Amino acid sequence: MAITPEEFFVKGLMEHQPPSPPVFVPDLPQKPNNGSSEGQHHVPNTDMMLPYISRVLMEDDDDDQLIDHPALLQAQQPFVQILSATSFGSNTASDLLQDGGGDESASNLPLSKGTELMRAFLNGMEEANMLLPKDSNISRDEQQVDQMVRESIHHGGAKKRYNRDDHLEEEGKRASKAVSTTREPEEDNANDENVMLDELMLHGCEICMRDTEKLHVSMYNEVEKKSRKSCSKAAKANAVDIRALLISSAQEMAANNHVRARELLKKIKQHASATGDAAQRLAQYFTKALEARLVGTGSVLCQSLMEERPSTMEFLMACSLYSAACCFSRVAFYFSTVTVMQAMLGKSRLHIVDYGMPYGFQWACLLRLLASREGGPPEVKITAIGCSKHQTWPSASIEEIQYQLNRCAHEFRLPHFKFHAVMKEWVDVCSKDLNIDADEVLVVNDLFSFSTLMDESIYFDNPNPRDTVLDNVRKMKPDVFIQSILNRSYGSSFLPRFREALFFFMALFDILDATIPRQNQYRLVLEQVVFGTSVLNTIACEGLDLVERPEKYRQWQARNQRVGLRQLPLKPGIVEEVKDQVMKHHHKDFFINQDGQWLLQGWMGRVLFAHSTWVAENSSSR
Repeated sequence: MAITPEEFFVKGLMEHQPPSPPVFVPDLPQKPNNGSSEGQHHVPNTDMMLPYISRVLMEDDDDDQLIDHPALLQAQQPFVQILSATSFGSNTASDLLQDGGGDESASNLPLSKGTELMRAFLNGMEEANMLLPKDSNISRDEQQVDQMVRESIHHGGAKKRYNRDDHLEEEGKRASKAVSTTREPEEDNANDENVMLDELMLHGCEICMRDTEKLHVSMYNEVEKKSRKSCSKAAKANAVDIRALLISSAQEMAANNHVRARELLKKIKQHASATGDAAQRLAQYFTKALEARLVGTGSVLCQSLMEERPSTMEFLMACSLYSAACCFSRVAFYFSTVTVMQAMLGKSRLHIVDYGMPYGFQWACLLRLLASREGGPPEVKITAIGCSKHQTWPSASIEEIQYQLNRCAHEFRLPHFKFHAVMKEWVDVCSKDLNIDADEVLVVNDLFSFSTLMDESIYFDNPNPRDTVLDNVRKMKPDVFIQSILNRSYGSSFLPRFREALFFFMALFDILDATIPRQNQYRLVLEQVVFGTSVLNTIACEGLDLVERPEKYRQWQARNQRVGLRQLPLKPGIVEEVKDQVMKHHHKDFFINQDGQWLLQGWMGRVLFAHSTWVAENSSSR
């Protein structure tokens, strides 16, 4: 039976804690107040009634012999009346006390059995009612977020602004009506996912901006501050260098000293937590990956985790959260969009060839800009080279991507749009598969996908698959080849790969900890499904089972030049513009820099991603 990411990454390491005591929430009480000791003295059947009442309020449907007890049937009538009332204001409470709930049998109950118990229950309910907001169910933070978003959104053309909170509320309403509807649950989920995809495609910029501002407010929330302060005190009391312990464990494993490696892993697991700080979360996933390598089950577990994905809705919410918290995806989209728009100056036909398109979000914004450009919209054709079979992240089907992009083109009033898919191995894709016309601007795009291609460590022949694909790109003679890469190098052996992955993912976990509240459920999905699976594959797998083989941008530069590609200069002003946007909207520790003709992105001085543009040698265009 396949294992879920939660079962693998969390349940195996988390100690089972006793349930926490209930925290008072300003809502309807879950149990009636027992009242004073005097009240208990006058109600001889309290021990029998209160457990039943509690079960009713908690919507417990278990059958019990007490249900048929005559005294209980008589006593419960006023409570049934209370729970069926549409309002729980003070007038309702006083009226029910005066007339016995509108039921003659209840009004005839002795004081000791009915009214006193009911009064205690209603008093508790009224006290809770007083704590509820009078005018709105929206918290002050939510109102502040909405105000900030209204002031910050400056993108035109959006007739409808997506409100995820409203969407989730509507989803909850649909769930509550599941008994009375004829639709199957799978159909409801599919509809919700389609709504989410539509909104991300049509209003992705607005959603990302809104969520970014909302995260800023959440991180300054007093509850979050107190949580981090208490965690910080606990961390200082049990200070340990988790990264040093992880490296030591990997070294022992590389030396085949498995006994010592297990001892170190046992020590690290004492400080691992799926909901702790960045180092504790990092330890959660790296210890599981090292354990899987130790027993040789990495490939099997990776396959199992990829089969047991979360719902598309959960994954999209997690990716949207990542885009709001980190500038990396937004900068990559901006870089490609500006590059294409400048290549299209004075041109009327565009052809984009995109390798490994997982969802196509980045092109939706481009389609909107092209549709509204001066001189009228151009003809646009997008060719998707199907996702690599070597990947650890979920992706939409080609049919779904085609539907969404066609819908965007229709919504933005882009009249001439075509979508084409090539479902072949990347090494076999060449110009004749693309239906290239001489008068169209050809743009080839790689958004972090080429790192899944095999390299010299597997294929000793010359050329290897990585060089073959790059050579095919050169033969297409694109007007521009846009390349975005993950900036890390794994080398040819386990230990260097482990060190590089450790510092790369430590930076990513630091980013999430600095920008997203620790209890955010979609942060957990992001860490488990995207980061956790990638860590597992990187640490526990070898050979053909190792999915990602990233290289640093200097290595890609040498490789591209070797196959006959020439690097283009960065567009004037793009670095300063990106710097300005990141400084305005994101955490101060993100940085944007330039090295030669590479646009670099990183965190606290460490370069994590890089972007550049290329053409075939001795040719500025086809």
